[in-house]
Amino acid sequence: MRRRSNRSNSEQTADIDMTPMLDIVFIMLIFFIVTTSFVKESGIDVNRPTAQTATRKEQGNIIVAIKPNGDVWIDKRLVDIRAVRANVSRLHAEQPLGSVVIAADKETKVKVLTQVMDQIRLAGIMNASIATETESQ
Repeated sequence: MRRRSNRSNSEQTADIDMTPMLDIVFIMLIFFIVTTSFVKESGIDVNRPTAQTATRKEQGNIIVAIKPNGDVWIDKRLVDIRAVRANVSRLHAEQPLGSVVIAADKETKVKVLTQVMDQIRLAGIMNASIATETESQ
């Protein structure tokens, strides 16, 4: 026996298959996640000094921030100055192509900045940069 439909063929609603659209949405989502570049921040705000020769460096993956009171921050964590070497070595091993950028406040003592630079060089990184802002004319 065959079932009879109460509706005629012209009254039946057309069902839209959503599977291809969902596939495209998920593929686009994966594409955007893969192509997004993630920026690491030091975790604190510093007032950087200005320099006339400041240039923008796009790939600074390891950021070491120094507050005016001498606190050193790496990867949003307060770090003792003697532990800078170990932390920078670990982060550099994770991202070997990344460079080290020191974001020191303009009120930071030169002694602390020198100690941090020394620890970074002891970690085997000789080309650490100091973050500055461009001087406005």
